[in-house]
Amino acid sequence: MIIDTNDIEKARNMIKKSQQPIIVKAHNDSFNRKVLEYGKFDTILSIEAGKKSDSLKQIDSGLNHILAKIASKNKISIGIDLKEIESLEPKEKAVRLSKIRQNIEICKKSKTPLKVINSNNKTLSFNLLTSLGASTQQAKQAISF
Repeated sequence: MIIDTNDIEKARNMIKKSQQPIIVKAHNDSFNRKVLEYGKFDTILSIEAGKKSDSLKQIDSGLNHILAKIASKNKISIGIDLKEIESLEPKEKAVRLSKIRQNIEICKKSKTPLKVINSNNKTLSFNLLTSLGASTQQAKQAISF
């Protein structure tokens, strides 16, 4: 079940009512922080999407070490939607992959699990993650579903 709302109270109620594994679609920074602190779901999806303001020296990937530690403590994985990435224009795809690469490094340092969503081929997903900087153990965990 994918929860796609930016109202924190509505998201909490949907999380409480659901019995199956829950995926929450990421929105703005305050929503992401509140829902990660609430916990009680499995994956936060596309945390890097929708971030437009990148400076010359820093990429705003939607994830920082604090959010990654909160996610790790609450046993929440960071989701990557491959079907969404495939549908992007080439320039947007390059920007999105650079943000995912930064998130993989942050997840590696804080031991936060990754999860690949909407993948047709496990081998290609594994190769993509390892080429973006994920360790082999991290990539194996991400594609096992």
